[in-house]
Amino acid sequence: MAVFEVVFHGRVRPEVAPEQARARIGQLFQVGERQLDVLFSGRRIVIKQGLDQAAAEKYRQAIERAGALCEIQIMDEGAASADAPPPSTPSPAAQPEQRRVETLAPRDEFMAAFSDVEAPDLPLAPLGADMQDSYAEHAPLDLDLSAFSLAPPGSDLQQLSSPPAPTAPDTSHLSVEQE
Repeated sequence: MAVFEVVFHGRVRPEVAPEQARARIGQLFQVGERQLDVLFSGRRIVIKQGLDQAAAEKYRQAIERAGALCEIQIMDEGAASADAPPPSTPSPAAQPEQRRVETLAPRDEFMAAFSDVEAPDLPLAPLGADMQDSYAEHAPLDLDLSAFSLAPPGSDLQQLSSPPAPTAPDTSHLSVEQE
């Protein structure tokens, strides 16, 4: 069975503005400006690897809907890619398959603590997919909300004016006598 990888070179579809594609890709992959700079640097970036053809096609469609272009390539399991470091041991057949992980320099001391963390490779759900596994039925609460109302759409929600302060009582007719 063929194994595929999704490769991104930072190219944008001709009919899409580069800023718009960049913002959509950032939203799609939930990454910040620094990661977007790396993605749109023009270098070959492997977005996802080890996919079957259907899963790789889903990634390609999601990226193209966001306004960018990517490629689906068949992974050559026997040869190392040009970007991957050489294996550290002479016998790669004796070891389990290693995944290529691209590391970035940490932006500060806090992020340096997470530089060796291996995060799970979570799949990307298709656009509009329901992400919740199941829905639990909840009994409605017995609350009387009839005293509340909603402002009409488009109305300006301002602070209600406070009632005027009560007037001070007239104490002119009172006096204090000393005994």
